[in-house]
Amino acid sequence: MMKKVQIPMTHKQAKSLRVGERLLLSGIMYTARDAAHKRLVEDAKEGKVLPVELKEIAIYYAGPAPAKPGHIIGSCGPTTSGRMDAYAPWMMEQGQTVMIGKGLRNQSVIDAMKIYGSVYLTAVGGAGALLSKCVKGMECVAYEEYGAEAIYKLEVEDFPAIVTIDSEGDNLYIRC
Repeated sequence: MMKKVQIPMTHKQAKSLRVGERLLLSGIMYTARDAAHKRLVEDAKEGKVLPVELKEIAIYYAGPAPAKPGHIIGSCGPTTSGRMDAYAPWMMEQGQTVMIGKGLRNQSVIDAMKIYGSVYLTAVGGAGALLSKCVKGMECVAYEEYGAEAIYKLEVEDFPAIVTIDSEGDNLYIRC
């Protein structure tokens, strides 16, 4: 059974999710890959105002392909989450509640998830064209010069994901 969930989500809501739950996400998520994460951290260290509010944010580790004529977005499959592991604990410290990607996470990320009450969701890799059909709106909100690695605000409806690591550190990869 699929559980319908609104994003962004509070820490309380994130803490209620359990490993293995299948979700349909609706609401607002942002795309950001490693270049955008690095820039966010650097900008914060320099005292700059960040282009997005990180409190309770859902970030999808994806770099959308350009949209074909008549479409909102091109293919938007998940990228390997481990590339964001260096930045993820800091992002959660700033308030991020949801990370969406694919692949394993390191122990420092899992430890931060337990401290800050965040969750890691997996989107199906190789299904970017299918996932793009869940995107109802898209706009670039930061770092446009990065192209596909810019930060995009996505309005999604029934975007499928699986709780892969919950806020207690229970890990689907270890269970399998």
